[in-house]
Amino acid sequence: MSVLRSLESKIASLVEGTFSRAFRSEVRPVEIARKLAREMDEHKSLSVSRVYVPNEYAVYLSPPDRKRFREMEAQLVDDFTGYLLEHARRERYALMSRPQIEFRTDDRLRLGEFGIQARLVRQAQEPAAEEPSQGESGHTMIYSAAERLQEPLEERARERARTALLVTDGKRMVVGAEGATIGRSRDCDVVLSDGNVSRQHAEVRPRGDGWMIADLGSTNGVTVNGARIEQAQLLRAGDRIEVGTTELTFELE
Repeated sequence: MSVLRSLESKIASLVEGTFSRAFRSEVRPVEIARKLAREMDEHKSLSVSRVYVPNEYAVYLSPPDRKRFREMEAQLVDDFTGYLLEHARRERYALMSRPQIEFRTDDRLRLGEFGIQARLVRQAQEPAAEEPSQGESGHTMIYSAAERLQEPLEERARERARTALLVTDGKRMVVGAEGATIGRSRDCDVVLSDGNVSRQHAEVRPRGDGWMIADLGSTNGVTVNGARIEQAQLLRAGDRIEVGTTELTFELE
């Protein structure tokens, strides 16, 4: 068994062992560990001969998830640190210092969602021989273990405060607060007279502080910006949605 796999198993075992009763949300330690490694990968900074990666990580949890994590945070910090060190070693990344991980609470997050902010910080007492050549910190990224939802927290708050619209053939249809179904059936919120569209084809619905589109088991599927979706997907203003031979544009105002 590889070191990374062993560390993942150790983290996962916390859920199945002592802390199992205190841990019932969507957020799982293994999911956080993998997303920490992903943030490390996505915030690389290049120097002349090294690839530096963030060494400070803030993990934001919803109030109820933070409450469930509280008694196991110290153990998780140790395990996550080991996981990141092994990931950096395997990928041959350079670290300014041992990874520092801190748990924080954010009231804007819902149960099952968590955020990660990665920062590259040079320790004053240990000046680096080579400085990274690009930015030192990134946005706080939000994840949902169920749907792999991911976007900057500030952007999510802005988008949900705006009105969602579906536009096709010059018609602008408002998506209600509860979402909207798309299809040929007159029971749908957005009715399309397209023979290639199923009776109940797709659904646009609110998710956290954003909007998602999901296929409702249609015959011909749903594409967003030319790519067929396999699961619920985050929508952004300007996205092109294709159902059957009909194209709709998702807008926010």
